[in-house]
Amino acid sequence: MRRVRCIVQYDGTNFAGYQVQPGKRTVQREIEQALTMIHKGQEIRIAASGRTDAGVHAFGQVFHFDTPLSIPAEKWPIVIQTKLPSDIVITKADYVQEDFHSRFSVKRKTYCYKIYTGNHKTPFKRNYAYFEQYDLDINKMKKAASKFLGVHDFTAFCSAKTEIEDKVREIYSISVEEQEGDISIQITGNGFLYNMVRIMVGTLLEIGRGTRPVTSVETALQSRFRQDAGKTAPPHGLYLWSVDYE
Repeated sequence: MRRVRCIVQYDGTNFAGYQVQPGKRTVQREIEQALTMIHKGQEIRIAASGRTDAGVHAFGQVFHFDTPLSIPAEKWPIVIQTKLPSDIVITKADYVQEDFHSRFSVKRKTYCYKIYTGNHKTPFKRNYAYFEQYDLDINKMKKAASKFLGVHDFTAFCSAKTEIEDKVREIYSISVEEQEGDISIQITGNGFLYNMVRIMVGTLLEIGRGTRPVTSVETALQSRFRQDAGKTAPPHGLYLWSVDYE
């Protein structure tokens, strides 16, 4: 048996999320069904770097699986793609050591949240970026975003459904960039809690609108109360951008 690592992109619009759910269309189910067909009915399970919710996209999700087949690494994306729908694309594959794990070997992850502004919505971005109808103060958003850097307890910035007890995470970098009416918020950290990025973005949006003070980020980090942070931003603007293992 050899372990294969794959990088996959997917449009999350028509999925109920990444993880397998009974009776629902998910990314994991589509990939596992494809691999099972390639292995002539032998059931193949995959393990990913993490889950994504319904509507969330991935530019650089990573998963691995074990196989008895002797297919060159560079051929795996082509072989798997023949069995996949068009909203999932395998971009790269390689063979890794048997102790590699897509989730537990992760050193850092990067998420990107896309926002667009203007006089009206556009149907061409409706599933891939969040439309903000109000003028945003980018400088205030940047100042507030810098307060996330470093090691913090992110209890105030995660869903009540979060089952993990240790809510301390480290944010290595965060940027808020604007170009021709499009805004990208990119966040890199050693790990993220359930809905953490979307709540961070939701908080920055409220700060940008002027309905929440810049100091509210520090207040929420210190208080650890969910009500001190902003609303959860919608899923369709979020992308799992990249996963690093070194």
